[in-house]
Amino acid sequence: MYDVAKIRSDFPILSREVNGKPLVYLDNGASAQKPQVVIDAVTRAYSHEYANVHRGLHYLSNLATDQYEAVRGKIARFLGAASEDEIVLNSGTTEGINMVAYGWAMPRMQAGDEIVLSVMEHHANIVPWHFLRERQGVVIKWVDVDATGALDPQAVLDAITPKTKLVAVTQCSNVLGTMVDVKAITQGAHAKGVPVLVDGSQGSVHAPVNVSDIGCDFYAITGHKLYGPSGSGAIYVKSERMAEMRPFLGGGDMIKEVSKEGVIYNDPPMKFEAGTPGIVQTIGFGVALDYLMELGMENVAAHEAGLRDYAMQKFAGLNWMQVQGTTPDKAAIFSFTLDGAAHAHDISTILDKKGVAVRAGHHCAGPLMDHLGVTATCRASFGLYNTTQEVDALIDALELAHELFA
Repeated sequence: MYDVAKIRSDFPILSREVNGKPLVYLDNGASAQKPQVVIDAVTRAYSHEYANVHRGLHYLSNLATDQYEAVRGKIARFLGAASEDEIVLNSGTTEGINMVAYGWAMPRMQAGDEIVLSVMEHHANIVPWHFLRERQGVVIKWVDVDATGALDPQAVLDAITPKTKLVAVTQCSNVLGTMVDVKAITQGAHAKGVPVLVDGSQGSVHAPVNVSDIGCDFYAITGHKLYGPSGSGAIYVKSERMAEMRPFLGGGDMIKEVSKEGVIYNDPPMKFEAGTPGIVQTIGFGVALDYLMELGMENVAAHEAGLRDYAMQKFAGLNWMQVQGTTPDKAAIFSFTLDGAAHAHDISTILDKKGVAVRAGHHCAGPLMDHLGVTATCRASFGLYNTTQEVDALIDALELAHELFA
């Protein structure tokens, strides 16, 4: 059984108070809290097991290297990759997408070539493509969502032309909670000879992922959203695409030999991992993935679906609240505004006084904010340890905010 009380006891921060109230942490879309096993793993790695990896023959270096490299296999299992050699370790989704932009896309694109994006992409899956637009004349084509926040896969496929070189889409909107049928998009894009990059920062958190089934060429994840340390993450790169990529960063570990005359690069995936990595962060990330896989992502998804349905039922009774994104199968992520002149920052401040932590702003999704016609929203994003009682606490805090600002 999914024992949420037991799970909550694994996260020490959830027992604290904020402003004299029990903490209700609903900012998981920005960063999730860490279970004690991850905290212990990080502490142990620094206290008793730390050394640099790949470079030493002594005991500690070998131990750190073994623990660090074991995470590659854990990520491959978590994502359903065919081989751990398709996993590039990095600091998170932002680095991963930039690696694809510089290492794969830039050498293959020229002025007039196109990249298809949805309007609800996070800036991490927008800004690197703007670099190519500014520097090489690449054209970005935008696909809108419908009134419910849904993204029609066929609309994405219809945007593909003979000039399209890449489709880059999120699997789950960090603002709307919309779950995207990335498998249908990938299949359709591949039929037209176009590779697909999936931003899995939110999608991998809320549901099981199998990149082999999806068929995508690139899939990026971020450790701190998956209950692991900040500064950890990875990108899955299909072996065929990896063979086409040039190195993104140069330095140690990504080389076999360096001479005055040139460089012989290391084999993939090491070819794309320059310098001393986030050793301890990555080890902690591996422990977080162990924790998630032991819980079972199917069980996490079912729990969060229950929270989503309960919250949507409660929100339906608040006629002064506007929720952005109403697709029935969305993740438990809710962006909203309240009637009146109150700014999202003011609303979140009132909620914080009640111990309820939400995010306020544009959520690194400027094009989507423009599409929705709002400058900012509040966002309550639920995780595997949240409860229906915390939904009720959010409702109570929202009613106070409405009373103050109405």
